[in-house]
Amino acid sequence: NTIVVITNTTVFHSVPYPVTCTTRGADLTQDTVVVLCPPQCTQWRTSVFGTGVYAAVSSICGAAVHRGILGPAGGPVRVHRLQGRHNYISSYAHGIHSQALSHWTASFSLTSRWNHFDCQMDIAMVIDSSSNIGQRRFNLQKNFIAKLAAMLRVGPIGPHIGLIQASDSPRTEFLLTNYTQPKELLFAIKELAYLGGDSNTGKAIMHTAETFFSQENGGRRGHPRVMMVLIDGWPSDDLDQAAMLARESGINVFLVSVAKPAPEELSMVRDKDFMKKAVCKDNGFFSYPIPSWFSTTKHIRPLTQRLCSLDGLLCSKTCYNSVNIGFLIDGSSSVGDGNFQLVLEFLAGIARSFEVSDVGAHIGAVQFTYEQRLEFGLSDYSNKDDAINALRRISYMSGGTSTGSAISYTTQNLFRRTGPGRNFLIVVTDGQSYDDVRGPAMAAHKQGITIFSVGVAWAPLDDLKAMSSEPKDTHTFFTREFSGLSEFIPPLVRGICRDFTENN
Repeated sequence: NTIVVITNTTVFHSVPYPVTCTTRGADLTQDTVVVLCPPQCTQWRTSVFGTGVYAAVSSICGAAVHRGILGPAGGPVRVHRLQGRHNYISSYAHGIHSQALSHWTASFSLTSRWNHFDCQMDIAMVIDSSSNIGQRRFNLQKNFIAKLAAMLRVGPIGPHIGLIQASDSPRTEFLLTNYTQPKELLFAIKELAYLGGDSNTGKAIMHTAETFFSQENGGRRGHPRVMMVLIDGWPSDDLDQAAMLARESGINVFLVSVAKPAPEELSMVRDKDFMKKAVCKDNGFFSYPIPSWFSTTKHIRPLTQRLCSLDGLLCSKTCYNSVNIGFLIDGSSSVGDGNFQLVLEFLAGIARSFEVSDVGAHIGAVQFTYEQRLEFGLSDYSNKDDAINALRRISYMSGGTSTGSAISYTTQNLFRRTGPGRNFLIVVTDGQSYDDVRGPAMAAHKQGITIFSVGVAWAPLDDLKAMSSEPKDTHTFFTREFSGLSEFIPPLVRGICRDFTENN
């Protein structure tokens, strides 16, 4: 059993607390808390006592299935702690048989946590418009996605939905921001025309991953990207490359497969593992099989909850939207004003590669001589343009060079509230430090900060390697001239992404 100890009395509205299928009501310490149940709790032998009000010894997720507010997909549930009582009633519902219990010391009740305000996703629906599906089932598909869209309730602060038809070639029907009112969206879905042709789902996923979520096309900064792909039967093309691009682009691909191939049809399927390869992660959460287009209604709510389960969207977090990058900038007299501007342009080039936002990547900067100056913190700027403008406005200090104490200062003042595994420090210096760099650098490494050292002109290679993280060769850069710094932008960005991926 999992014991969940939450001592804060705040109700968690935005981030559900992950639990297991066997976590009991007694394991929670809060009066009200939102938990995140994993998929497939229906397959576990969970103990449930009571009906409507459950004894605290019951499985929370098992009780939620019994109550009818949780499907096989899992999802968030709000738990309300209650006093103990006598005579918990036995009943059978939604595949769960709850038991009777004469008395227990504590109880809980459950409510559905989901509402559309929690679902601030950008969702691309890729629908099947091939000859495979035919006009009749195409109309049933339209009916299904209309009901799904109605439950999602698009709006300025809710989800945005765009739609692409998969056929011989993909066709974008409308973008994320074309319809932000439910009535307009439902009318646009109703008006969709059937295309026919091959089920080139791979082409459609590739087309959607390449440009659909760009800001020019209405993608919102910092909002999770979801692609829901509907397939009738099986695709005509390969999905591997397209799915890989989607994952690398931070897109969570869900595959809703309706009417899977019959045994006699399997010989016609190019890739029997197409579902596993297409989704964000092959863990059961992103694959959603539906037996027939005639039985889709009961799947609308569980699928909606799955699309909106923020904690389940494993592909949202990429290095580009998740890292904290600190710039530690040498402002000593040997640099000079002109070269200092080249350093700032170099750092702006690195910052430009990341999706800086209040829920995305964060940028901060410290300048040092013998003294240190916090130019701006990781949370000071919530968009890329403001962060880059702040970098360019940094005024040159001029003075000596104490790189070691500057690393210590940055470790304590820039990264003090952030978790390990996503913190990166880029140190740019042009000379020898007057103090020790090894001790402060080791302390930073122990705190989970990855250091890239960039040396110019007279910076000693021994100092640079002493500061940088392992392996030293891939975290240490050197150029004789300040004008050569710009060449380091691509390898530095690649290095940050490589380290982030390995650590997460």
